[in-house]
Amino acid sequence: MDAVRAAFRAECATLTGILAELDDADLDRPTTCPPWAVRDLIAHVRTGAGRLADMLAAPAPPRAEVDAAGYFGAAKFTPEIDAARIDAARIDAARIDAARIDAARNEAARIEAARSDAGLSEAGLSTAGPAEAGRIAGGGWDGVPVGRSALPGEFERSWRAADAAVAAAPPERVVRTRHGDAMSLTEFLRTRVVEVGVHGLDLAVALDRPPWLTPQAAAVIADLLTGGRPAPAGLCWDRLTLIRKTTGRAALTPAERAEIDAAGFRWLAFGR
Repeated sequence: MDAVRAAFRAECATLTGILAELDDADLDRPTTCPPWAVRDLIAHVRTGAGRLADMLAAPAPPRAEVDAAGYFGAAKFTPEIDAARIDAARIDAARIDAARIDAARNEAARIEAARSDAGLSEAGLSTAGPAEAGRIAGGGWDGVPVGRSALPGEFERSWRAADAAVAAAPPERVVRTRHGDAMSLTEFLRTRVVEVGVHGLDLAVALDRPPWLTPQAAAVIADLLTGGRPAPAGLCWDRLTLIRKTTGRAALTPAERAEIDAAGFRWLAFGR
């Protein structure tokens, strides 16, 4: 549990820092997870990272029935579930944007009220109107931000709430997933490391940034993908390369395919 929790914390903290660096245009970039844009993928990761807080507040199932490898089986990748996953991310992204818009407009109104109270407008000391105040407050004209300012805080609150719930739970705790699976807390937390880490690779590509996968998360993800078995030495893969190749984020070369076939090397394929 300690290594998995450390990986979750490290990867989430790193992503929080990345989110703080985004500009407005970044959120509308397309991703390699269509039809999601960056904002939608971030919303999906945020929801997934924070899911454990509610799960641990619910009654515990009597025993675990599925491990992390089983969680990523074919039943989680049906067209119906994929469609629901896509819609949920878009709804969450829209909800966050709506909350930001309301907050920015309220802040714009507060600024204007403060200026009026101080007599600045009448004195000619300020020429900023409501639209200008909205731009200052929210990062967008007319008080409508395009969405970057609240993202780091939203994401950090979500994953830290989950982490606090994990810290307060006994290691042997069993949880039930939204799909109905009964899993040990540690095994489900491994799936959260996969979600944040692998989708972090997708975000890095969309943002034209080098991958930021942490060593702690890379170790957890690689171990899950390979079942703890080392990759054939002839591949000369580090953990990042192994994860990108085995999850389809990077194509296998003919030479790599030949090496894999010769060694009988197999890995966890999501949805298979």
